Amino acid sequence: MWKENNNKLEASLEFKDFKQAFAFMTEVALHVESMNHHPEWDNVYNKVNITLTTHDEGNTVTEKDRKLSKKIEEAYQKYSS
Repeated sequence: MWKENNNKLEASLEFKDFKQAFAFMTEVALHVESMNHHPEWDNVYNKVNITLTTHDEGNTVTEKDRKLSKKIEEAYQKYSS
């Protein structure tokens, strides 16, 4: 699901519809806030693109990104089926 490219983890996700994509983003937002680690992401209808990198560590992939990516994967499994 994740591709590591230019010191970033990137994922492009697709859902059944906008409602499902938005529900996914809402759940992920709760994890993001509790971890105080915020992704770059965008949403158009049923597609969500996410980029993870740690700005405080010189824009590189760190353990924070890997932990958040696992939470995102778990949420994606719930909403993409």
